[in-house]
Amino acid sequence: MTRIIAVFWVCLFAFSVALPTQAESELQPHTTTIMRAKVVEITQEEVRAIAGTDIQNSFQTIRAEILDGAQKGSVVTVENDYLNLDEGDVFYLSHTVEPYGGEYYNVNDPYRMPQLIFITGLFVLAVLLFGGIQGLRGLVSLIASFFFIFYLLLPGIMEGYSPLLITVLVSSLIIILGSYVTHGFTRTTSAAVAGMITTVVFTGLLAYWSVRITKLSGFGSDETVYLNLNAGGGLDVVGLLLSGIIIGLLGVLYDAAIGQAVSVDELTRIAPHVSRRTIYERAVRIGREHIGALVNTLALAYVGTALPLLLLFMQSGTASPTQIINTEIFATEIVRIMIGSIGLVLAVPITTLIAVWMLVRTKPSAEPDAIAHEHELLAHAGHHHSH
Repeated sequence: MTRIIAVFWVCLFAFSVALPTQAESELQPHTTTIMRAKVVEITQEEVRAIAGTDIQNSFQTIRAEILDGAQKGSVVTVENDYLNLDEGDVFYLSHTVEPYGGEYYNVNDPYRMPQLIFITGLFVLAVLLFGGIQGLRGLVSLIASFFFIFYLLLPGIMEGYSPLLITVLVSSLIIILGSYVTHGFTRTTSAAVAGMITTVVFTGLLAYWSVRITKLSGFGSDETVYLNLNAGGGLDVVGLLLSGIIIGLLGVLYDAAIGQAVSVDELTRIAPHVSRRTIYERAVRIGREHIGALVNTLALAYVGTALPLLLLFMQSGTASPTQIINTEIFATEIVRIMIGSIGLVLAVPITTLIAVWMLVRTKPSAEPDAIAHEHELLAHAGHHHSH
């Protein structure tokens, strides 16, 4: 009996030691490596129905040679139901290893880098060919903007800084550097910069207020959910939404602010005797014509990115238009479009007012004096003509 009890306790101890080890192994995540591969041979190709649906889809069994990484030169067999591949095609292959030793390969995406580089080269060529030195400055500004976004904005958000605050700061940096590099160190550029930064601050505050009153959570897409899970739930998702609104506004904001500052400068040059108030009114009138086109551009750009989502909801037919609009996904896009458009509209009077204050040096009383002087000259010319 004593031996049985001893054996029991030994087994219980061994089980208690092994249990956490097994639990820990179950919690170990699988590892996935992405590598380039080339289709060597298609051994099987057929059309199958997707499980649970009547939709037919192509299915391939391919042999692929791995082109880089630790397994370079190896040939593996891959089951492919994602996209059609031909012999010689280069694609990205994922290699997943399970904690218990199982492994499998999946087709991720075709290798598009040569085509993307070619299209980007066409863009650069068009800008340099038709834009000249100004186009070159614009490209330098664009590269600097992406540098600030990828090396300042995104790391700052991931480190836990306030997304709204760091977005306003990085946006201001992008505006300052981009404007002076593209348009030179002039008072007109300085007026546009001041107008843009002021507009970004107002838009940020308005976006913060709008997100709060509409009770948006920020989880309007699957990408945001996955990102928050990867960050351990410590990501400021609402702040990330606000950052997206502001960054999305920057592109068209450049156009509006620079256009207004240049309008004020040109009106001042052609009519230096005109008062600040008149210059402001005429420049804002020019801006109103510009606003219509820019707001339309901004709204259609957002709608264009959401076309698949719009079609998905139209196909469902299970909810009313009001219920669809009220969903998190659509409400987020509506707030994004409306706040961005309001910021764009505000940029016109704000930038014009700052430009008039910085560029127009004529006193308000100068316009009547100039007109009186012009009448005196005409009268004097008429007197000589009568003689």
